[in-house]
Amino acid sequence: MDRFLMLMFSFVFSMNMVWAVIYGSFTIFGVLLPVLFFHYRRKFRLEREKNSNGKTKVGIFHPYCNAGGGGEKVLWVAVQALQNKFPNSEIYIYTGDVEASASEILQNVNKNLNVKVKNTVKFVYLKKRRWVEGDMYPYFTLLGQAIGSMFLGFEGLNQVNPDICIDTTGFTFALTVFKILGHCKTGSYIHYPTITTEMLKRVQNRRALYNNRSFIARSALFTNLKLVYYHLFSWIYSLAGQCSDITMVNSTFTLEHLNLLWSKPLHLVYPPCEVDHLKKIPRSLERPDNIRILSLAQFRPEKDHQLQLQALYELREIIHEDLFSKITLVLCGSCRNTNDNERAKDLKDLSKHLSLENNVEFKINVPYKDLIDEFRKAYIGIHTMFCEHFGISIVEQMAAGLIMVAHRSGGPLLDIIETSEGSRLGFLAVTPQEFAHCLKFVLDRTDGENGEVRERAKASVDRFSLAKFQTEFLRAVDPLFKN
Repeated sequence: MDRFLMLMFSFVFSMNMVWAVIYGSFTIFGVLLPVLFFHYRRKFRLEREKNSNGKTKVGIFHPYCNAGGGGEKVLWVAVQALQNKFPNSEIYIYTGDVEASASEILQNVNKNLNVKVKNTVKFVYLKKRRWVEGDMYPYFTLLGQAIGSMFLGFEGLNQVNPDICIDTTGFTFALTVFKILGHCKTGSYIHYPTITTEMLKRVQNRRALYNNRSFIARSALFTNLKLVYYHLFSWIYSLAGQCSDITMVNSTFTLEHLNLLWSKPLHLVYPPCEVDHLKKIPRSLERPDNIRILSLAQFRPEKDHQLQLQALYELREIIHEDLFSKITLVLCGSCRNTNDNERAKDLKDLSKHLSLENNVEFKINVPYKDLIDEFRKAYIGIHTMFCEHFGISIVEQMAAGLIMVAHRSGGPLLDIIETSEGSRLGFLAVTPQEFAHCLKFVLDRTDGENGEVRERAKASVDRFSLAKFQTEFLRAVDPLFKN
């Protein structure tokens, strides 16, 4: 009898728990969230009406505005264009760089990116930027960052509710907050789709990489589960994309992938590249005695600096020792945080492990004037990111007269580097061995042959100039400023 009563009590208790969960879920999703949703929609609408001063408020969502990379170049050249075209607008930058003052950020923009903007720009500091960093989410990283960006967008919207919000980082889910809750007109500049068909193929082929862990690649079950997750996320991502009134993409690679995902009109606007003054850098027609190979990329995992060191290791095996002793690989790039600094340290250790420490230099967070000096001293440029969406640094090195060897994928393949012999602008490779043989091929060619490639490359980069970007950017966003 006692056992029967205990079983009955356990059953009733478990049923009560089930009903409690059902009731709690209904309360949260059926009552509380809708109430909060309509409360904040009304709150932000009333705030806009109350605080309207006749000036158009333009908010630009860029949590890493002080990072000094190619994405930041797009941001600040766009700000410069908006300030010139719409001088009566108020421009706000939503940033998580809380440790830097407004004057420090603008000084860094001038010093590291060679872009001068008026100091009328205002900063909205976001204290929860950590929510969009990948290491916060060891699992379901894409979904975690998407939800985190919405919370970050909500933090920014609570401080300033703009008339127009433009995302220049690819945090499309943050735009949904500004669009739906803030009643803002919205635009986005997409450097790289959050999810691509290439990522799906990589998982399906069970290929281990920095965004597909080896234990998942080895397991058929985990691979299929991740494919389901990716397909669901790509559907949600396509819904979020509909909240962008005007969408710009930076390359053919991004255009093709977003056409498949979003099915809406897109504007191809190539990013701004320094070409005019770089083309004026004096350069000898002869190969220098000391051959410097320049790499220019942030120290992020997808840039695959390891491949460059492996290529240099392979090059040592196929050229004479005397020639190799005159070669230096110069790794130039910015570090955004401690993870990037640790990554740079690991690369230094790898160069020592490969006995390349005498042939490798690290130049971290160098000022722009020092970078110009590196352009002047270098002979060859190298870029190894797989499916690089565009490649601003590739264009800049071509403009400076470097002979480029880049990865045969993404922007370098589709937009930048032509490899037909009669109109060659550079070289493309995939494996360390291919990169090494391309480098050897460049070193073996005559000065005249390399000079022809250099001059054609320099002549090709005008289509990626700052002026061209500003014209196309303003044409794309102009409808947001109507009425």
